Amino acid sequence: MRGMKGMKGREGASCQVYSGIGGQAVLEGIMMKNKTRYAVSVRKPDGSIDVKEDEYLSLTDKHPILNVPFLRGIFSFADSMVLGMRCLNYSASFYEDDEEEAGKEPSNLEKRMQGLMGEKAESILSGVVMVFSFAVALLLFVVFPAWVMSFLKRFIGSELALSLLEGAFRVALFVLYILLVSRMPDIARTFQYHGAEHKCINCIEHGLPLTVENVAASSKEHKRCGTSFIVYVLMISILFFMVFRFENIWAKLLSRLVLIPVIAGVSYEVLRIVGTKDNALTRLLFVPGMWMQGLTTKEPDEKEIEVAIEAVEKVFDWKEFEEKHFGHASVEAGVSAVPIGLEIPASRHG
Repeated sequence: MRGMKGMKGREGASCQVYSGIGGQAVLEGIMMKNKTRYAVSVRKPDGSIDVKEDEYLSLTDKHPILNVPFLRGIFSFADSMVLGMRCLNYSASFYEDDEEEAGKEPSNLEKRMQGLMGEKAESILSGVVMVFSFAVALLLFVVFPAWVMSFLKRFIGSELALSLLEGAFRVALFVLYILLVSRMPDIARTFQYHGAEHKCINCIEHGLPLTVENVAASSKEHKRCGTSFIVYVLMISILFFMVFRFENIWAKLLSRLVLIPVIAGVSYEVLRIVGTKDNALTRLLFVPGMWMQGLTTKEPDEKEIEVAIEAVEKVFDWKEFEEKHFGHASVEAGVSAVPIGLEIPASRHG
């Protein structure tokens, strides 16, 4: 068997085939989605792996009229938020149970919520947390930079320069945020599972049997990652805010908020193109997202890769896929690390 190092060095040279699967890292686990089916695989506190399978019908599936260019990106983002929160709550439930076994009492807020809303308390609280998190993100990465630039306007006469400086400040804030949260142990492990998710998809899409060894040797960066989507949002917002300029600070802040869905729709289309086309332009567009994924993905260990493989195999027949698109005999022959080189999110990549 040839070395892993040789395989890693040739990742960019082999053919990559779009598989249609997407995923997201959760607490001590992975969610993988293929069409309407998804699976959440979690490493439980006792070391065993629990896998939940279910279906999720997206808004664009329910209402095909929403699945048109530029509009579909907005609703796909909303779907990814809802499904992502659902899977995150499921993965967290194992560690809540562990705390209960250790004798930790629920907080007063949790007791009151359960008393007032019963079984719906958890879903309502999740919705509140999701809305609150989104609002904080808008304030921090959209409103705050525009507000700061309003104080610099007296020193910088050019609106174009102000727009560029605002965009650079927004990107710097996001990078700083990622660097700070990555120092938290739980987030650091989640970034490792994020890397395992990408590695599994890269392994499949480059025609390799889905083994721990092959997944470990695959790239942890992927063109269709949600991190790249955020990067495109940040970059495209600079262009939009350069065009739509307002003197009044309140009009400027309102325009920033109103344009967010439009920017998200355009960014999603860019992600689709980069994720499914391979040419000089798409390779160039992938570079900023790849750099940012260097912060949001970390190298996983074998146990984390095992969890990711469990989730993939519940929703995706990778052997049939590879036989159809690659036709190689390595699956039957049992070849492991074949040195051939080396997600349009189904929901999203975290």
